[in-house]
Amino acid sequence: MPADQSQATSKAARTRERILDAALDEFSAKGYSGARTAAIAKRAGVNVQLISYYFGGKEGLLEELLSSWQERRSKLVPASKAEPFLESFRMVLNATLRDPRRARLVVWQALGDYPGDTEALAREWRTVAAAAVEQTRARQAAGEIGDGHPPEFVTLLSFLLAFAPVALPQVIEGIYDVDPLSDEYRQRVSEALAAFLDVRHA
Repeated sequence: MPADQSQATSKAARTRERILDAALDEFSAKGYSGARTAAIAKRAGVNVQLISYYFGGKEGLLEELLSSWQERRSKLVPASKAEPFLESFRMVLNATLRDPRRARLVVWQALGDYPGDTEALAREWRTVAAAAVEQTRARQAAGEIGDGHPPEFVTLLSFLLAFAPVALPQVIEGIYDVDPLSDEYRQRVSEALAAFLDVRHA
């Protein structure tokens, strides 16, 4: 590839990434309905026409972000299955809270702020949740975690602890008096969850 063409390709890739990062800021703060392409372009420092050029508009931007999140999640889940329960839970916490913007998109979607096929989205989350329950059941059967609580409840609790700092940060601050996104929160709830579930290989 000629040097000029290579530089142009690299510049285009950087521009796309700036737009996507700006869109993630905008969508996570205001939801899909409240986000504006002009505001995204301003955040990214680009001409608004570039959003249509690269992504076809606001909905295309959202779909690109969701696709990248699904890809990251698919890489995380196989790895978490091979890890002990507590390490797996910490991986999910870290992925969710180190950059909570994507988790905020999930919250907006749960509130109905989604332009795509809501039934397909609901089916996808049911599949994710059912797989998580089965994984918990298998861990209990293997004796890795105690069987004193139904696997459905254990799975629900794990999801709630990961998403509560994003959806209800004031509640977390009121309970723990720490930054909801902090390492301290993650450490404290991981240890508490391990004790609550009688984790045997923490």
